[in-house]
Amino acid sequence: MTDAGTGAGTVRAAGCVLWRRRTHPGEGIELALVHRPKYGDDWSLPKGKLKRGEDWLACAVREVREETGMECAVGPPLLVLRYDVAGRPKEVRYWAAEATYGTFRPSREVDRLLWLPPAAARARLTHAHDRPLVDALLEVV
Repeated sequence: MTDAGTGAGTVRAAGCVLWRRRTHPGEGIELALVHRPKYGDDWSLPKGKLKRGEDWLACAVREVREETGMECAVGPPLLVLRYDVAGRPKEVRYWAAEATYGTFRPSREVDRLLWLPPAAARARLTHAHDRPLVDALLEVV
C-alpha cells in the first residue's frame, strides 16, 4: 500500500487524540495519555503502525481500542506529524476522537492510562512534537 508523498522506507502510523467530557457539566474535557514501559517513562497519545492493507483511519481506531480499551466516535482529522525514529522517517496521522465506552486493561505494551485536563496532558507528553496535537484538538472540540 503506497501513499502519495510517502516514501517506501517511511514508517506509517496513525492514532487519535482521545477525549471525554469531565464528570460535572462545565468542567471541560480530559485527554487520554498512555504509558509505554518499553520506552522508559514515555507518555504519549494512542497510536501505532499500519498493518498491511489497513487504511489510516482504521489503524487509528484499532490502536485506540488496543491501547486504551475504549471505543470512540471519530471526529475530524488533526495534524500529520513527520519525524525520524532510529534514522528512519515516520509519518503519523491523527484524528480527534471522543471516547464512548470501554475499560482499560494493562498490557505489556501499555501499562497505564491517564485522563488529564488539556494543560496537564500537554505538560505530561514526553515528546514536544506531540504537544501541538492538544491545541489542534481544542480548536475542533
